Amino acid sequence: MKDATDCRAAFEAGTVTLKDTGAIPPATITPPADIDFGDDSSEWAKDGECDDPRFTGPGSAQELVEADRMKDATDCRAAFEAGTVTLKDAAATPAATTPTAADIDFGDDSSEWAKDGECDDPRFTGAGSAQELVEADRMKDATDCRAAFEAGTVTLKETGASQPAATLTPIGEIDFGDDSSNWAKDGECDDPRFTGPGSATTLLDEDRLKDATDCRAAYEAGTVTLKTDAAATPAVSVPVSEINFGNDTSDWANDGECDDPRFTGPGVATTAIDLDIAKDATDCRAAVEAGTATYTGERVASSDAFDYGSDSSKWANDGECDDPRFTGIGTNKKLLGEDMYADATDCKAAVEAGTASVIAVYTPEYAAAAPYDSTGIDFGDNSSNYSNDDECDDPRFIGPGTATTLLDSDRMADANDCKAAYEAGTIMLREDLERGM
Repeated sequence: MKDATDCRAAFEAGTVTLKDTGAIPPATITPPADIDFGDDSSEWAKDGECDDPRFTGPGSAQELVEADRMKDATDCRAAFEAGTVTLKDAAATPAATTPTAADIDFGDDSSEWAKDGECDDPRFTGAGSAQELVEADRMKDATDCRAAFEAGTVTLKETGASQPAATLTPIGEIDFGDDSSNWAKDGECDDPRFTGPGSATTLLDEDRLKDATDCRAAYEAGTVTLKTDAAATPAVSVPVSEINFGNDTSDWANDGECDDPRFTGPGVATTAIDLDIAKDATDCRAAVEAGTATYTGERVASSDAFDYGSDSSKWANDGECDDPRFTGIGTNKKLLGEDMYADATDCKAAVEAGTASVIAVYTPEYAAAAPYDSTGIDFGDNSSNYSNDDECDDPRFIGPGTATTLLDSDRMADANDCKAAYEAGTIMLREDLERGM
């Protein structure tokens, strides 16, 4: 009884207990075997502090966030066994029932990414999961996911009430139509009634029921579903803190609409293209928080979404993007028409680094969303020497529908050509680009 200050502090911190407690009933501590510590997928895992907000004590990190729940297993287990942390609600919280491998239906290995050493099934989370998870791989990577689960590098996200499985229309009840589309038998489903990674990036209503072979194959492979089936499937609720919103490098960033096609809802732009995946962070975060957008899950942009061209420019591979179809700090200050489609490596690298982006009017999705409303634009007259030649010669516009050489003397002097091109989605006003519209 001669070290009161130290002993009181240690007792209050939970690092010492009384040996002879007498009539005081011992504290009930949950045995480690009954605790599901999760995995080590936290950014702060294995740093010597327990970052899981379910625990408290001197072994816990000072700042605890909900996103790290069950994601710092090694540190928290060590701290718990050392007695420097305890479960906050040990008495009131019933022990979690952790499923064993025998309790889980892992499915089959029909995913394109099966047996690659990573678990691609989006029902699982942890260090053993692939970075990009898509709904089409649900229950389709059995070997990898079973191995990772048994190794403790993944856990099931949905250990409570499981989400109802999507009810898919039997293939025998679907009228796939014929193969009369211009895009039939190209390996992608072009019928706009379907959705999923097996669908083409651009879907037109004129291709409805006209790509039977591709769509049947994709449906059987599980890479597309009928949109009516997808709409009937409950959305997966993901905490805002777990969504990677990306950055604001889209041409349409900060315009008050979410332009990222991973989201759906009234706060999302009517035309959302793969090139804007994870590139409209501020707008999309605001829309999700306001309840006007819902995250639908990760998706991979189609490799065919944009044609970068070749490296035939004399300025190719110089570390700057010289193709005038791009904008951003990663582009050269002087962009020449002759370098269009001619600096692929530099431009692709700049886009991936977030220092350049494709000007929207040069994407196939932009033209596919036509017709555009030209009301409010004064196109002028047809006094240009080059009017009515099916190219827009007015230098106020930009896009594949403009002439190669634009002269200031043709400003507002090629009305017919420019109006037609604008409504067809092959040009846009330069001032709209500069304003980020």
